[in-house]
Amino acid sequence: MRYLVVMVLIGLCGFQTYSQNFEVGPFIGGANYIGDVGNTTYINPNAPVFGGLVKWNRSDRHSFRFSLLYAQLKADDAKSNEGRRLDRGYSFSNNIAEASLGLEFTFWNWDLHSNTYQSTPYLYTGISYYFAKHYMLKNRAYTNPAANELQEAGNNWEFSLPIVMGYKQTLTNFLAAGIEIGARYTFTDNLDGSRPSEVEGNYQPYDFGNENTTDWYVFTGIYFTFNFGRGSGCFNKY
Repeated sequence: MRYLVVMVLIGLCGFQTYSQNFEVGPFIGGANYIGDVGNTTYINPNAPVFGGLVKWNRSDRHSFRFSLLYAQLKADDAKSNEGRRLDRGYSFSNNIAEASLGLEFTFWNWDLHSNTYQSTPYLYTGISYYFAKHYMLKNRAYTNPAANELQEAGNNWEFSLPIVMGYKQTLTNFLAAGIEIGARYTFTDNLDGSRPSEVEGNYQPYDFGNENTTDWYVFTGIYFTFNFGRGSGCFNKY
């Protein structure tokens, strides 16, 4: 009987942990691209990003996190501070949909069972998989920027590595908020149409830019999460 009671308590504790440590909510902010076209500022939101995220807090210092985000990436050489890009006059716009899964690590304890105010900086990383479009130039006319138009060249399904820094805090017993900046390192150099040889598999006369670097994109934003079943219970430390 003693062992049966222990097993029942462990089971109840696991059930409470499962139900009490989830956070779900919307994300909204701005996106910017870093690559071979446009401004070279690393954090420069110039287009919207929105979506949602789910967190499963497995301990007071780490959680599993999943997010779905949708954004528009765009850049224009006319807004660059480099003379070569200003003279060239390229521009592009590309929509991107991203699914990301990974681990979030907090600097301080984040205990949703506590009745006290909670706040902490955090880091997030994992793996992202996104969908965008491949593009290529219709022509290459440095002297006539209006002629430097892009055309679609297929779908671009690719992985990226998120590197995210943020800060979060509780607002009420059931509501939390956070702000974060997250750069994504991609394995493509053609979000901007600068490397159509990725599509064709060989050198293209319309390739341009630095062939030794790949594209990055950055999401900067805020989010709110609803904390399910907040209250006393057994917190999972593993």
